[in-house]
Amino acid sequence: MTRITVEIDDSLLHHAQRVLGTKTKVATINEALRLQAVRARAADIIAALDSVEIDLTGSADSFRYGGGRDLSSAEERARAPRVA
Repeated sequence: MTRITVEIDDSLLHHAQRVLGTKTKVATINEALRLQAVRARAADIIAALDSVEIDLTGSADSFRYGGGRDLSSAEERARAPRVA
């Protein structure tokens, strides 16, 4: 563990504490750092998956007896903006 002294915006810390559901300042800071590390790792994984071309045409005929789901437009649907 590293011990540091740093000035933190109290309003941001309080808001983060509410959002993260943490009880202490230390827990809030550690959870925020952990989440950033997870997000960065997820971004790396997505970038790796994005770098590989996958051809899903004909997928409806490839799964199980009698075929399966047509995944040929999965990438297109995944990249489409979501409407809430």
